[in-house]
Amino acid sequence: MIVAMALGTTAVATLPAWALVELNVNKGNVEPLPIAITDFQGGDALGAEISGIVSADLKRSGLFAPIDKSAFIEKISNPDATPRFEDWKVINAQALVTGSVSKEADGRVRAQYRLWDTFAGQQMSGEQFFANDANTRRVAHIIADAIYERLTGEKGYFDTRVVFIDESGAKNARKKRLAIMDQDGANVRYLSNGKSIVLTPRFSPNRQEITYMSYESGQPKVYLLQIETGQRELVGDFPGMTFAPRFSPDGQKVIMSLLRDDGNSNIFAMDLRSRSTTRLTNSAAIDTSPSYSPDGSKVVFTSDRGGRAQIYVMGADGSGQTRISFGDGVYSTPVWSPRGDLIAFTKQTAGEFQIGVMRIDGSGERILSTGFQQEGPTWAPNGRVLMFFRDSAGGPKLVSVDLTGRNEQSIPTANFASDPAWSPLLE
Repeated sequence: MIVAMALGTTAVATLPAWALVELNVNKGNVEPLPIAITDFQGGDALGAEISGIVSADLKRSGLFAPIDKSAFIEKISNPDATPRFEDWKVINAQALVTGSVSKEADGRVRAQYRLWDTFAGQQMSGEQFFANDANTRRVAHIIADAIYERLTGEKGYFDTRVVFIDESGAKNARKKRLAIMDQDGANVRYLSNGKSIVLTPRFSPNRQEITYMSYESGQPKVYLLQIETGQRELVGDFPGMTFAPRFSPDGQKVIMSLLRDDGNSNIFAMDLRSRSTTRLTNSAAIDTSPSYSPDGSKVVFTSDRGGRAQIYVMGADGSGQTRISFGDGVYSTPVWSPRGDLIAFTKQTAGEFQIGVMRIDGSGERILSTGFQQEGPTWAPNGRVLMFFRDSAGGPKLVSVDLTGRNEQSIPTANFASDPAWSPLLE
């Protein structure tokens, strides 16, 4: 458990609100904001570790440029005292982060930070957190989220996890295990033993549970797994299924593509309480890869009813099925943004695989990444970053890219990794 408390502002010169530094992330080309992040005082190496994680999170976002500590003029000894702003303006630090770490009498870690606007000469925000030793990395991610939100006006995405398929061994006998990690690749934990093939985990949008597909008996079975307790529940046997279901926004239903006796692949929704299914499409084509809009009113999916796989949108009850993509190539794995404004997809054209986004009416298609073989986009909960997997050097690895397409980052994993699914923000 992590407890947060606000820190009051210290007495410094107050300037009009318009003087405060901020980032407009809606501009097409955002210049990274120079920010100085000092080592948090106290706690021995823990203070430097926490500030290092904060710095790494902000840098990976592509919106911030942490300044090399060797350039610092003022050496912060009291993080609660007003900094010498002139020293930070000299090195063009538009924002400054100070902080401290200490151990409480009850054994908990106390971490606090303050965010300063160096040019306006005032504190922008400050909080303190109490956590046990196991949650110190989470505290750092929460601090990074708070700084991100204060400077951009949008929620951060650092205090999140990613579930994925860990792949090891020879290519023709690959061992696939369900795994989970922090969004930066730390704290990997295995959720399955690798005795059976597992595929396409999907996070619930409002709780820490996932669906995934397993071939324990040679046939695809879908399971519901509570990550914290390890409790597992069989959703059902689904012969012919190739992708695990996706959750509805309220977590009460899942939507999936099923191959029925008539040989057609169509879209079905299942109520997780009653296990009753409702058929949403009735096509002689292959309808697959459904994903709900964040308000639950619509569904995006792919269908080859027009000759090759394209993207379609329909009502959550199956009404109003409308094609929205008309580009060259084959579209797959569409996923609705949590912001509701975009749909991410995989596209295969001219021997290349592309990760792209389009507006929900199909307009404004933009390709963010092109590679030999890459697919499976998943959204960060703030809708600003995508993660996917790319096959390179003998096996798949995880990659993230922001909506500009210019900030692509490799996600470190010990083994090959595929099928990522991004969690909502942790609580």
